[in-house]
Amino acid sequence: VPLVESGGGSVQTGGPLKLTCEPSRPIYIYNYMGWFRQYPGKAREAGAISSTLGGHKDVRSKFQGRFTMSEDTAKDTFYLQISNLKAEDTAMYFCGFGRLFSINVDDFNFWGQGTQVTVSS
Repeated sequence: VPLVESGGGSVQTGGPLKLTCEPSRPIYIYNYMGWFRQYPGKAREAGAISSTLGGHKDVRSKFQGRFTMSEDTAKDTFYLQISNLKAEDTAMYFCGFGRLFSINVDDFNFWGQGTQVTVSS
């Protein structure tokens, strides 16, 4: 599998969770990566976008406050930390890679299979 997201699971409201995105093939052709969220039956939406080299991050309003992107560029591994989990965070989370800085899902063409986050009280 060329790209794996992990770290999801069933968690209780208020807890933290750290998702990991690990490409197993070179990503040098991609300039940006993003974390995306998808609710059942809904379109995938960008939550936060960052250069694959780290640095500036564009965090969309839906991810502001409780979601933190980080990366280990030496390992080409990317993280999404979610704090104070809420029921509304229940969704499938994906990481994607693309060449353009964009919040448009269609501009990302290297995807993992996603990791499910389920938050319950």
